[in-house]
Amino acid sequence: MDRLQAIAEEATQGINALLETPLTPDQTKSVERIVERAVIKALLEGQHRAVDAALQTPEADQDVAHKIATAIRQKNDALIANLSSLR
Repeated sequence: MDRLQAIAEEATQGINALLETPLTPDQTKSVERIVERAVIKALLEGQHRAVDAALQTPEADQDVAHKIATAIRQKNDALIANLSSLR
């Protein structure tokens, strides 16, 4: 969780450095939240693709693929729960 916030802060600092007029503290917080949400959406999309890839395995490997897909989904659920509790 802290790493996602650090990524959002770093991106916000990069955006702020490009602007002719720096962001206000309130704008900085808003931009950080927008960037953090974008990072989370991208992360979840990547995990969804990983589940899809795991499920596209030969018949003989389907049991292992389902276990992997379930583990990825559980991690997604934990991530979403943790993020929800931060708000």
